[in-house]
Amino acid sequence: QVQLVESGGGLVQAGGSLRLSCEASGSIFSVNAMGWYRQCPGKQRELVAAISGGGKINYADSVKGRFTISRDNAKNTVYLQMSSLKPEDTAVYYCNANLATYYYTRTRDYWGQGTQVTVSS
Repeated sequence: QVQLVESGGGLVQAGGSLRLSCEASGSIFSVNAMGWYRQCPGKQRELVAAISGGGKINYADSVKGRFTISRDNAKNTVYLQMSSLKPEDTAVYYCNANLATYYYTRTRDYWGQGTQVTVSS
C-alpha cells in the first residue's frame, strides 16, 4: 500500500508564493520520477514540473522561472516552490510518483489526492 500525501495549498494574492510538499509512504522499494500536475475545471490535467531519480528536471513553459521543484530522496518527498503566482495558476495540484513496491516491483504511477491552489487578482 502506497500513499502520497500533499500539503501546502491555499489562497494567495497574485505575486505571492506557496510551497507544496508531497510525501510518499508505504512499502516503497524504489522511487523513480516525482512530479506535480495541475487541473483546472473543464480542462485536462497538465504537467507542471517533474524531477527524475537522477535529478533531471522538466518544467512547463508557463511556470519556468517562477516555480522550482526539488526532492528529498531520503524522505521520498517532492516539493514545489511557487513564486510570482498568477491567477491563471489557480488549479488543483496533484503529486505524482513513479515507483516500485516490495509487493510489486514493476514501477507504476501513484497519485496524491490533490491540493487546491487559488490565486486572487
